[in-house]
Amino acid sequence: MKSDELILYNKGQNYKLYMIPALLAIVMMLMTGFLPTLNIVGEKEAGTIEQINVTPVSKWAFILSKLIPYWLIALFVVTSCLVLAWLIYGLTPAGPLWLIYVLAMLLALFFSSFGLIISNYSDTMQQAMFVMWFFIVCIMLLSGLFTPTRSMPDWAYLTTYVNPMHYFIDAIRTVFIRGGGLREVGHQLLALLTIGLFMATWAVQSYKKNN
Repeated sequence: MKSDELILYNKGQNYKLYMIPALLAIVMMLMTGFLPTLNIVGEKEAGTIEQINVTPVSKWAFILSKLIPYWLIALFVVTSCLVLAWLIYGLTPAGPLWLIYVLAMLLALFFSSFGLIISNYSDTMQQAMFVMWFFIVCIMLLSGLFTPTRSMPDWAYLTTYVNPMHYFIDAIRTVFIRGGGLREVGHQLLALLTIGLFMATWAVQSYKKNN
């Protein structure tokens, strides 16, 4: 979805309509990326994670037990944001509401997996926080959240093809502003799913459990 095409559905150039849906990406990043990462690394520092590693609990069970609560909280926060956007700014999605939640969960899959990968290779919370922040800033600034991606140099624009936040923002604006449905955001959904599954596989494989 090109920015000039979105303008056709936002002729008043209301920046709130353009920015508020995209800010959901930051909500998902904080709730499903930063918090689980710091939680796991905090347990690693405290030594409590070793007590879990020597139990018969599988890697999948442990990882899901750490991520699902944050996913549920993130969905609640997204719902709250949508309600506040309606109450305060009068903004409601022009497209299907369920599609927003699907996009949010696919982005959560990426950030949770990405955070888990960082926590697997980090020994302290400070190390995890700095590494996470470095990559998140790059992902966020190159996603088209604040500036159109078409204004980037060619080498920087190439990064959008592997940037899940770019696909999410592109899709959420299409749903919110243009009223796009599943067909209009199909390739963004596929890209988010592919990247998310790749990162999830890497996250599980990199998690070391003592038997």
